[in-house]
Amino acid sequence: MGAAMKVRVGDALDAAVARLAAAGVPEPRADAEVLLAYALDTTRAGVVARGRDALRPAVGAVFAALVARRAAREPVHYLVAEREFWSLPFAVDPRVLVPRPETELVVETALRVAPHRGRLLDVGTGSGAIAAALARELPAARVWASDVDPDALAVAHGNLARHAPGVALVRGDLLAPFRDGAFDVVVSNPPYVGEDELATLAPEVRDHEPRVALVAGRDGLAAIAALVADAPRVLAPGGRLVVEMGAGQVDDVRRLVGRTRQYKKVDVVRDHAGIERVLVAWEGRGRWRRS
Repeated sequence: MGAAMKVRVGDALDAAVARLAAAGVPEPRADAEVLLAYALDTTRAGVVARGRDALRPAVGAVFAALVARRAAREPVHYLVAEREFWSLPFAVDPRVLVPRPETELVVETALRVAPHRGRLLDVGTGSGAIAAALARELPAARVWASDVDPDALAVAHGNLARHAPGVALVRGDLLAPFRDGAFDVVVSNPPYVGEDELATLAPEVRDHEPRVALVAGRDGLAAIAALVADAPRVLAPGGRLVVEMGAGQVDDVRRLVGRTRQYKKVDVVRDHAGIERVLVAWEGRGRWRRS
């Protein structure tokens, strides 16, 4: 190939940024760098450092295919098959949700209320990210993870084998498989999108992430309501339910907690955007108070 036909890494990157921007991708440069780093088997810093290097045709073909898929709004983390969570790399694909940064608040909150030698359950584990983070931070604890979807459990199995092999995986619908009083802490990032809301979500979410992990009835509260109602049964006395919820759902979730009359208090934690994102409810039958 003559010198005039060679494409430099930096030129390929710039062209990809322009294509992704035209497709409406929210962060075109960041995503283009991630995809080119993946194609080159390097880091984003490595992409910048090699900007004047010639791009090998085989690598260029891989990169072009990735850019085309991202322009069609496939999630970038599905394309590179990995997402970082709690400073750990997790394998992800369309069988599971891509772990979100705000979900780290579920882990932070659970760590504040969990006994060091406690029994913890992550309900609807998906990729296994929450369970793995908890198990690594609480090495003396016993951690379980469950999901109703066998495909999600297969992804979680690989991630937990890599990061937290002591976590026990269980297939089942929410809390149904578990005995009374089995856990000190139940945590969950359940589906909380309403059926009517799904159409308003970004194409990456609406068209590519698993619906079963997103949508929970018309108002998005079906899974949370079931967890709130059944958690006191599986919690030991004084145990905690830690659950992620959607923006604007806090008042409804508080009402669900109060209606059970099986919790003694409830707290809410805001995320970095100021959204009331995580609710903690303490088991305590008939002694509920708002805090």
